[in-house]
Amino acid sequence: MHLTDVIKKFRKGIILAVSLVMIENIAWIIEPYLLGVVIDSLIDKEFIDPATSTFGPLIAWVGLFLINSGVGSLRRVLDTKIFLGMFTKIATFVAENSLEKGLSVSKTSARAELSFQYITFLQFRMPEIVDHTISIFGAIIAMYLFDWRISLICLAIIIPLYIINKFYVKRVRVLQKEYHDQYEDVVDVISKQDPEQVREYYTQLSKPQIKISNLGALNFGVMRFFLLLIFLAVLFISIDLDGFSAGELFSIVAYLWTFVTAAENIPELLESYTSLQDISARLKKD
Repeated sequence: MHLTDVIKKFRKGIILAVSLVMIENIAWIIEPYLLGVVIDSLIDKEFIDPATSTFGPLIAWVGLFLINSGVGSLRRVLDTKIFLGMFTKIATFVAENSLEKGLSVSKTSARAELSFQYITFLQFRMPEIVDHTISIFGAIIAMYLFDWRISLICLAIIIPLYIINKFYVKRVRVLQKEYHDQYEDVVDVISKQDPEQVREYYTQLSKPQIKISNLGALNFGVMRFFLLLIFLAVLFISIDLDGFSAGELFSIVAYLWTFVTAAENIPELLESYTSLQDISARLKKD
């Protein structure tokens, strides 16, 4: 079983869930721009021209906010029904298939439980991938509308971030395999009813997880350094080189923060996908 097989089998539910995610996040990426317009119209009305209308921009922003919130609430209700139903069918298939192949009860149990990562990925990680993709490229496009130099800086930083994460995934893939190899023995170890052996087992099981955590911390720190450089460069351009209004500055900072937040969450998504790849390889091999 591979992730693409799962997507094909349950495509209707997944398409519905992803469509709601896209609507929610497109509305979210437009919001800072409209809110910046609202801020500027309020400032103009107060200090420049009392006749300035704030009604139109305010209604547009409130409407978009309600769309974002309404679709987000609906998605969270439907997700539980869609993905828990999927897990029931996937876990049953994995268990039946493993028993037919003559695998041990321990491996069968572990793989049925590990198959829940398909659901975790589809229910949480895939929306995050859509969210971060829209956030990163939406923010770059939005900032281009203010100053092309800002978007160019954000685009340029993607190259070192790609190199850093490529190295991270390579190391994590090895550690994920080591963890899953050990995890498949959990039932066998516990069935021996030896507390000392159980303690030793979980001690060993935690080692690849600790190594992954340490790698993630190092990767996070390096990425944050590059993202700090972006922040400083964009703020310099926005404040020193361009005469932006208060509302425009708010929008730029909001989009910049959206870009940074989305970029720094990429390693976590890659770790989840790498784990799922190893699980898929195990099921396919059997």
